Amino acid sequence: MAYEPEGQDREQRPGERLARLLRRWWEEAGRVPGGTRPTQQALASRLGIDQTTLSRYLNPRHASTAPPRVVEALHAHLRAPAGELERARELCRAVLEENNRQGTADHGPEPTGGTDTVNAVNGMDGMDGTEDTDGMRDTDGREAPTRSRSQSRFRSRWAVPVLVAAAVVLAFVAGAVVRDQYASHPRTAADDVAAGAVPASGTPLEWPLLRKRTEDQYTRGRALQHLLMAHGYEVKADGFFGDETQDAVMDFQRRNHLPSDGKVGKDTWPALVKPVGPGADEHTVLALQELLHNTGQGGTEVSGEFTAATAEDLRFFQRGHDLPPTGRADVDTWLALLVFQRPPADAPAYQRSTSPLPSAPA
Repeated sequence: MAYEPEGQDREQRPGERLARLLRRWWEEAGRVPGGTRPTQQALASRLGIDQTTLSRYLNPRHASTAPPRVVEALHAHLRAPAGELERARELCRAVLEENNRQGTADHGPEPTGGTDTVNAVNGMDGMDGTEDTDGMRDTDGREAPTRSRSQSRFRSRWAVPVLVAAAVVLAFVAGAVVRDQYASHPRTAADDVAAGAVPASGTPLEWPLLRKRTEDQYTRGRALQHLLMAHGYEVKADGFFGDETQDAVMDFQRRNHLPSDGKVGKDTWPALVKPVGPGADEHTVLALQELLHNTGQGGTEVSGEFTAATAEDLRFFQRGHDLPPTGRADVDTWLALLVFQRPPADAPAYQRSTSPLPSAPA
């Protein structure tokens, strides 16, 4: 596969340009004095990743993007030109920014179309007309007419025959409404957890809603199950939200004085997630790594051990979402990870052997 000229390269998306650059490094490795081009299998072994993942990183037609630590390791192992490392890092940042913009667009206030399965993967609910005590807030604006009628009755009750007096009363009421809507109210930490973090883009994030379904809920479902296991529940981390997972959720809710409806949303997620850093519980780390692996910034090893590579991947994600790059997960980081998930076409390779068949009952 020949490397395309720089002029044509600029027309490609950042992920494609990065893949072409990395592939050129690999193809030209044997031309460096004293260097030999390793096989992809040998190179993947040196990098600590599987060959399939490496092949995707080197394929411009594939959506997978190598994370910064892999890019830097490839640069060193392949003895690539020194001046091209910073260019590769810039492409990594550009890919993350592009994924962030796409993720924000995908999580706008008004979803369009979609099926029950899509709603489950994206954490949406409310399609069946039932009340969700742990779901997202109503955003259809139906309260506005009620407020308008209430204000009209208030003005009518205080109206007087004298035109001047009526004008004074109406002006008072209008001023009170404006002050109430636009006055600055101090926010508390509890408000931020309930309403969701507000990134620099100004778009509030909402905790996704998961509930019992027959469809595979993929990464979010497995992260939920790992978090339940971190709290002592014996469930299978397969992404299928069935009776076993629902029973565990309801018991957790009862123990934490939450509405016991078996649905995981804005009240239950903050109680389930835990701070994550070196030495954290294996299942909590697995939940974190599952989510990081599927954010679109490249592969994160899902091992259950909070390694230096996991911390670096986490800092990279935090920087891209205007969060403090601490390399540790707090509530705001968990919220962003749960929101900015790519819809997978299938379970990852390390999960396929444990996933039930799609036709299996939940």
